Amino acid sequence: MKIRELRELSADELKQKELELKDQLFKVRFQKTLGQMDNPMKMRNIRRDIARIKTILKELQRKGTE
Repeated sequence: MKIRELRELSADELKQKELELKDQLFKVRFQKTLGQMDNPMKMRNIRRDIARIKTILKELQRKGTE
């Protein structure tokens, strides 16, 4: 997911997206454990998307306090 797309979302939508990605990451980790993982880069991409969302949420939080 691109940063531009994420910045267009509201804080509530970002939090919801973060929860969805965390759930997806759990499922991918489970697949990896079972040896059924198709694309090993998928886990890396999900972790990066979560980090992007957390960064944007932190930025929004800082703008609200200023």
